[in-house]
Amino acid sequence: MRLSLILACMLSCVSFATAPARADGPAATPEPIAVKARSAMPVPGDLSFDLVEGETVSLADFRGKVVLVVNTASKCGFAPQFTELQEMSETYGRDGLVILTVPSNDFRQELSTAEEAKRYCALTFGAELPMAQLAKVKGPQAHPFYRWMRETEGFEPSWNFNKVLLGRDGSVIATYPASAEPLSAWMLGDVKAALATASQG
Repeated sequence: MRLSLILACMLSCVSFATAPARADGPAATPEPIAVKARSAMPVPGDLSFDLVEGETVSLADFRGKVVLVVNTASKCGFAPQFTELQEMSETYGRDGLVILTVPSNDFRQELSTAEEAKRYCALTFGAELPMAQLAKVKGPQAHPFYRWMRETEGFEPSWNFNKVLLGRDGSVIATYPASAEPLSAWMLGDVKAALATASQG
């Protein structure tokens, strides 16, 4: 009798250990996975962004640096990521990381102008990152950078705070969904690996 009870207990423990996680458990929402680039082509260096700060920068200006391009919206639920992006910039900027934010109202969550967005993000999230003028990031009228990404990499932002990581040579390393938190270990791993490569310039 005792032996049968012991065996039943052992089987119950094995069943519990191997049972799938409940739908409401932490394993039900696994970390999103970066989509690695499908092309080794660098982004054309003549693609440029007009910044709120008044200057125009081309991607050629960033050669030799690692660039994270993020399409943003001030009123989005993911907007608190601005705080992590700022921390990432302060921590890794000296190693060659540039974070470029591109405000867009494509998902109806941005303020009227990029100037308003920059002020709001500075006051609300302490973000002082380079910010482009308001731009479309999807569809036929998208900014040339995002048109190139769609045509060459098959990537188009599906929501605010999608991210594109460019290597020091301008090539696309990976793209990330809105749920990718900038300071998460899995995303920092890609950034650190890109920064570890030798500068091309």
